[in-house]
Amino acid sequence: MGCIMNRKECIETILTEHFRPIYLEVRDDSHSHAGHSGARTGGETHYEVVIKAEYFKGMSKIQRHQAIYAALADEFKTGLHALAIRADAPGE
Repeated sequence: MGCIMNRKECIETILTEHFRPIYLEVRDDSHSHAGHSGARTGGETHYEVVIKAEYFKGMSKIQRHQAIYAALADEFKTGLHALAIRADAPGE
């Protein structure tokens, strides 16, 4: 099921629903990748996510990233190309 918002809003909504973060920042970094692999006219392909959630407590960095990639699987299928992630638990 596709998202009717722009991709940044979709990512924010999905991550909020899955992880209930106490902090979330999503930045569209597509402009920095113009002309690179996966970049397309109009952007919305490359993002940076900073998220802090209790959900990540006790998880390794790899497990945190895998959980985020799994939550955003549909976005990757519809044009999201790259995601830079910083995922922490409270107190980290």
